[in-house]
Amino acid sequence: MELEQLRKLVNGGGSIVFFGGAGTSTESGIPDFRSADGLYEQRTSKVYQPEEILSRDFFFEHPADFYSFYRMHMVYPQAKPNPAHLKLAEWEAQGRLKAVITQNIDGLHQKAGSVNVLELHGSVHRNRCLDCGLSHPLTDVLSDPRPVPLCKECGGVIKPDVVLYQENLNVALLERAAAHIQEADTLIVAGTSLTVQPAAGLVGLFGGENLVLVNRAPTPMDHYATHLVRGSIGEVLGSL
Repeated sequence: MELEQLRKLVNGGGSIVFFGGAGTSTESGIPDFRSADGLYEQRTSKVYQPEEILSRDFFFEHPADFYSFYRMHMVYPQAKPNPAHLKLAEWEAQGRLKAVITQNIDGLHQKAGSVNVLELHGSVHRNRCLDCGLSHPLTDVLSDPRPVPLCKECGGVIKPDVVLYQENLNVALLERAAAHIQEADTLIVAGTSLTVQPAAGLVGLFGGENLVLVNRAPTPMDHYATHLVRGSIGEVLGSL
């Protein structure tokens, strides 16, 4: 019944915005963070917790340890878009979807063909030298044989353009995301626990008619949803 209602919403016109988290990419083989099988539940290091490794202080104090973890657990260059990514790109091309707001850093929305993608937490595909500011593609980070990738131009340390713990989100990007959510008639939220701030607080700005939550597990905002679907976002959107 919910799928049929979703189909009517999508086909009924209006302005749709998508807000997604790590669960959007699990069907592409990228693990999430907070589920039972997520990254934070796995002891990936004998010394440090993932939350500690993915912090700004740790990056500058232990860059080699950071990159050892980052290259192994945070970067999936072979991952391909799943049916959710492809469906969202299709809706955008048709003029149904106005924006994709994502907490993910994998770039799969763009790979699927989406154009207006707001990456709240940055992207593994953007990297820059901390000394000269030169931009580097992901291939430079992965192909550098040294424990810490260095700039080809000046030899400075390369830092991924991802938001680490202790770092603030881009204010201008947050404002753009907030504007899209406030202007939307339908907000589809999927694959996120809605526990990470300030990104999760953006959902609270929605005042439109249809709040659609698609998630495998309950979230703190389920009772606000006008349409609540239990399941994977790839299966749900792929079936529409």
